[in-house]
Amino acid sequence: LTPAGKKVFDKPLPNSEPRLRAVFDKLTAKFGTVLVIVDQPASIGALPLTVARDAGCQVAYLPGLAMRRIADLYPGEAKTDAKDAAVISDAARTMPHTLRSLELTDEITAELTVLVGFDQDLAAEATRTSNRIRGLLTQFHPSLERVLGPRLDHQAVTWLLERYGSPSALRKAGRRRLVELIRPKAPRMAQRLIDDVFDALDEQTVVVPGTGTLDI
Repeated sequence: LTPAGKKVFDKPLPNSEPRLRAVFDKLTAKFGTVLVIVDQPASIGALPLTVARDAGCQVAYLPGLAMRRIADLYPGEAKTDAKDAAVISDAARTMPHTLRSLELTDEITAELTVLVGFDQDLAAEATRTSNRIRGLLTQFHPSLERVLGPRLDHQAVTWLLERYGSPSALRKAGRRRLVELIRPKAPRMAQRLIDDVFDALDEQTVVVPGTGTLDI
């Protein structure tokens, strides 16, 4: 939109540098100053903003909460890309105070966001895996789960289960081998932990159907 509200471009635009640059260069050549606004600067809007900066355009973003409130003022309940684009561009034209500037220093924030996202994904995956292991142990050998479950965040326990993941495999390996296996990762706890493991193994004499799948 121009400042007067005239529509100068309204069609789907693939999120690729050549197509973005062609549009930005054409508009800049015709109007001089071009302001590019997105509502998602850290995801789908990252490339358009980067290309826009490189093409000499001004950039800004409309926070999601502000956009949703503004969108409620427009007729129709359907949420489409076309409507979102119309809301964003009209908000930039008529309510510039709702926009937030995007400086190059925000690149640091973007990098931190990605790193935090990695950490969150890893934490979620670790929690999922831990819950899955505890669930399996609870199903097939609750006594063993009471010993190993609370210690799944300890490297010695995960090391142990990676190599001997079932009650039968643990028993077959024997106390001495298991103590020597985990001693490098738990020097003070090794003997006590393996003693607790075998005490737990001795508590259950029956084999729950399906336990053999833990060896797979």
